[in-house]
Amino acid sequence: IFQEMLKNNPNNFLLSPLSAEIALAFAQSGCKGETAREIRTALSLPDNSEKVESAVKDVLSNLTANEFYALHTANKMYVKANFAIKDEFKRAAVEVYQADSENIDFTKNVEAAKTMNQWVEKRTDNKIRDLVDSGDLDELTRVVLINALHFKANWSTPFLRQSTRKRKFYKTSKDVVEIDTMNEYGGRYKYFECPHLNAKLLELPFEGGEASMTIILPNEKEGLAAIENQIEKAFVPHDLTTKLVNVALPKFKIGNRVDFKQILKNLGVHSAFDEKKADLSGIAGDKGDLKINEVKQKTFMEVNEDGVEAAAATYVGLWLMLECSILY
Repeated sequence: IFQEMLKNNPNNFLLSPLSAEIALAFAQSGCKGETAREIRTALSLPDNSEKVESAVKDVLSNLTANEFYALHTANKMYVKANFAIKDEFKRAAVEVYQADSENIDFTKNVEAAKTMNQWVEKRTDNKIRDLVDSGDLDELTRVVLINALHFKANWSTPFLRQSTRKRKFYKTSKDVVEIDTMNEYGGRYKYFECPHLNAKLLELPFEGGEASMTIILPNEKEGLAAIENQIEKAFVPHDLTTKLVNVALPKFKIGNRVDFKQILKNLGVHSAFDEKKADLSGIAGDKGDLKINEVKQKTFMEVNEDGVEAAAATYVGLWLMLECSILY
């Protein structure tokens, strides 16, 4: 997903693969045949629904807060009133995705979008707003599946506000801006110089020591693109050792909206969006009655002297085909 985003996003972007994966896994639990296989392959999910359910349960059970940080996830299913959802999908929604279900009138698109967006705002501490556009809802909308994530943690060693000052930030060797930069001198942190990435890695722990944020700094001012093209190497365990480090970290707030439809198509997910090939018969009706019409996400992250707050929400919209077997 990251590599696909790079192709069409020359500027900063923020995405949550986890939120997207949970929402799409929720949808694929009602997919059959090639439609299910394509989604599982694109997301590197197990090869059958039982294994997917087990994996999702494990992930959701670990997404819990503790005394040191806030970490919450929630799933929701909005369904057109009187639209018949199959019992097996209802079971998966409750038992696997812990999702509440609510009937809604999508033809009142402004009101429906407001209802869904208010639910998202509440689950993300108001950090994600206007996830669902009323223009994406109409008389053919039958189901909207939503995942919301929220995380907030304080640094193990907060930065002193009086030490924050303007410093140069190099977008490239020739494009330089001055931004608010947090500073700590002589802190003890886990640090690693990675020759494969030609970069330095720094792990900043959150309070309690159970979670951390890893910062990657290219050794060269033009070195970011090379790191982006092999970002998977950054997630391989490295031999970080504790050292005295002078830290200068930009203070920033970022957020954006991602439309996953073309990204998923580039990753091989085609039939779910195809009105002739889509098989979502595990949710309702027969093959060809429903298709996925929208997969969109909004994200937020703020990094400051106290710590990090991040949120994401993803929704999958299911549309009715004009010629279908479902009675409604």
